[in-house]
Formats: sequence, C-alpha cells, structure tokens
Amino acid sequence: MNLASLIAGKPVSGSGTLTIRSPYNGVEVGTVAMATRRDVDRAVAASCAFRETPTRYQRAEILEKTRAALEARREEFARTISSEAGLALREGRYEVSRTIDVLRFAAMESLRDDGQIFSCDVSAQGKPRKIFTTREPLPCAVAITPFNHPLNQVAHKVAPAIAAGTPLILKPSEKTPLTALKFAELLYSAGLPGAMLSVLLGPTTEVAEPLVKHPEVDVVAFTGSVAIGKRIAATAGYKKLVLELGGNDPLIVLHDADLDLAVTLAAEGSFRNSGQRCTAVKRILVEERIAADFTSRLVEKTKEYVCGDPMDEQTRVGTVIDESSAIYLETVIQEAVAAGAKVLIGGERHGALLQPAVIADVPRDCRMVVCESFGPLAPILTVRDLDDALTVANATAYGLSSGVVTSNLHSALKAIKALRCGTVNINEVPGFRIESSPFGGIKDSGLGVKEGVIEAIKAYSFVKTFSLPW
Repeated sequence: MNLASLIAGKPVSGSGTLTIRSPYNGVEVGTVAMATRRDVDRAVAASCAFRETPTRYQRAEILEKTRAALEARREEFARTISSEAGLALREGRYEVSRTIDVLRFAAMESLRDDGQIFSCDVSAQGKPRKIFTTREPLPCAVAITPFNHPLNQVAHKVAPAIAAGTPLILKPSEKTPLTALKFAELLYSAGLPGAMLSVLLGPTTEVAEPLVKHPEVDVVAFTGSVAIGKRIAATAGYKKLVLELGGNDPLIVLHDADLDLAVTLAAEGSFRNSGQRCTAVKRILVEERIAADFTSRLVEKTKEYVCGDPMDEQTRVGTVIDESSAIYLETVIQEAVAAGAKVLIGGERHGALLQPAVIADVPRDCRMVVCESFGPLAPILTVRDLDDALTVANATAYGLSSGVVTSNLHSALKAIKALRCGTVNINEVPGFRIESSPFGGIKDSGLGVKEGVIEAIKAYSFVKTFSLPW
C-alpha cells in the first residue's frame, strides 16, 4: 500500500519515501510519503485556525461511525498490524478489539458533561452567586506514539482528543505508520473535520522535535522510551506534558498462590505481544519454597507458545520489531548466563524471531532485570518472603505496574500499599486494565499523569470557571 503523511486530511507531496518491511521476512509492506519541517508549521497552523468544533453529539457520532467501520474491517487491520509490526495475528486481532473499546468509551465520554456548580453563600464572606465550571478544548495537541501497539496506542491519543474537541497532530512510529494512516482514513470517512487531525511521518529533526518545541502547541502526549521522554521534558518548553514511559513490571508469586494461575499469568504477561509492552512481566519474583515447582510448570507452559510466521494461525509469538532488537535481547540473555543465570527453554534467535525464554537464577543486578528488556523473556528471581519481594520490586528506576499472586488478603493489601508504582493488580498480570480506567506510572515510568480515555480527555482540555449572580 502507498500512503502519505496527512495535513488536515490531505496528503502531502513529501520530501522522500519511507519503505516499511515485514520484520519476519523483509518483504515490503508499504510506503509512506514523508513530511518536512514546513509541513509541521502548516499542520500546526491548520489546527490553531480551526474554529468549527463539532458538537458533543457530532463527536460521539464520528467516534461511533469509526468504531462500526473498524468492526467491519477488523481482519484487514489485524493483518496490517501483523505485517508491519511482526506480531502474531492473534495479537493484531486482540488489538483491534481493544481499539473498538477505546472508540466506544470515547464516544460515551463525548456526551458526558463533567462541569461543577459551587454555591457562594457557604461562608461568611459569601455572596448570592454561583460558580460554574465547564471544560473547553485546547487549540492544538501533539501525540507521539510507539511501534508496539500500532493501532491501540494511536487510538488512545486520537479518540480522547476528538471527544474533547481538540485538534491533534499525530506523529506515529516510523516503524509502524501504515496502521495509523489507515485509521486516520476511517476517521475522515466518518465525518471528522480534516483540521482536527494531521498525521506526520519524517525524520526526528524534521518532524518530532519541531512539534515538541513549537510555541503554538498546548500539550504533548508521548508514549515511548525513558530517554526520549526525558528529552521531551527538557525541550518542550511551557506546555502540558503527558509522558507514558517504560516499565520494569514485577509479577510477585507468593507461597500461597494458585500455581496454575500464577504460571498462566507469568507466561501471558511475559510472552504476549512478543513481550513488547510497557506493562509486560519483566521480572518474576517467586518465593523460595515454591520456586522449583513454579519454574518447572512455567517451562512446560512455555512450550505452548509457538514462535514463527506472524501470519500462521498456529503462531502465538511473532517477531520483535526488528533484528537489532532481537540481537540486543540475545546479548542480554548471554550477559545473564555469564553472571550465573540458566536458560531453561528458548532464547534462540533467527533474524527478528526470538524464541520465548524462561531464565532461572537471574542475579538481581544484571541488565536483564535492572533495565527494561522489551521482548519475550521470563526471568525468575527467588525471594525469601513478601517483604523481600517488595524490596526487590521497588528497587528499580521504574514505577509503572505490578502483579501479585496470592490467596491471602493481608498480603494483597500490604503489597498494594507498599509497591511504588501506578498500578497493582492482585491475581492478574501487571498490564490488566480497561480502556477507560486511569493508567500511568511514577518515577522513570512517568510524571504521575494518567492516561486512559477519561483522563486523556482532561489532558486535551482545560477547565474554565465562571460565576453569575444567583
């Protein structure tokens, strides 16, 4: 497919062409005409000049029509995701289903008025007046999205902006832009005014950096690496920032856990989406007394995760995003082994394919578990008890999500209170959520600003306060 960057719904001629290839076999999937620095200024000007904001009802209708169109083309979109990202087809289908939820919830929130009323006669200094609040759209927002969820991450930025009535300029990952551009076409076909969405692809210095620094941009929403997120924070200037960065999420398995459940959560949390999720299980902290039993069960479970051609219906784990990422993960495994870890299954690399791996006896200070390993790895670390697990879990620069597997309510509550992260899930994977619930982290995982449809709408708008005699 041949696509192009879009300014207010219209293709740009571009300064060059970006070719997208399958990470699995290198076959060309499509091309995109890229934008220039001049296109950035044009897109921002189009956003800021837009004045005909659709009504709440019209915004809800646009989102609902887009949802219905995506429903009708769900297999086409799933295959586009798998083709450009190398993810197993089941992951592409799952992502489409999640995006349908995003659109549905955003349409619902478009109709909701969260204004408040304050009576002014509640104090001795009061007057016979009432104070009202209303939420108004910002003139121009920018969203920068990653490669690991080519559709759902885009929808999580775009749909709340539409619900808020805020024009948005999207800069999707150059590794997976085709899905984003196809999604934009659905929105335009559903009636979205062109000026409410532009999609720009191009070199960082030509597109991303000028967008982040642009004085007319009111908010930058970014999902991606810690290094880039901190760079954005240092250079964006006086504007609102929503930074959803990396994670090093633990799954804590206590001695009283349902081991069948714990093993399933460990495998799903580590291997789904080829392990490329900020909320994937990155460290499995298992109490010593059950470690041997848990580990042998996880090895057996891992045999179910067939790794191969993303388009094969039998494949459960596709590639990581590219061969260089797979080589990095291979190096991380080798470093852990040199430090005393044992690879019990998997870990073999073929191009961008990396067989799902269970690694035992992982030292607490090796790179695999200190940094974020973005791939299908299941590193097991033994801990003495819950207190030791909490200490290890918190001993990281990240603070996104976590999971705890236990049948003890006291242990669950203690973990919820003690874990320094944005989400704690009991008897679930760290990444569990629904698309409307608040999501985000602290420390190097973010500034504590939440996303999710409801919170994102707040980020793309501002509260205006006014009062009247009463």
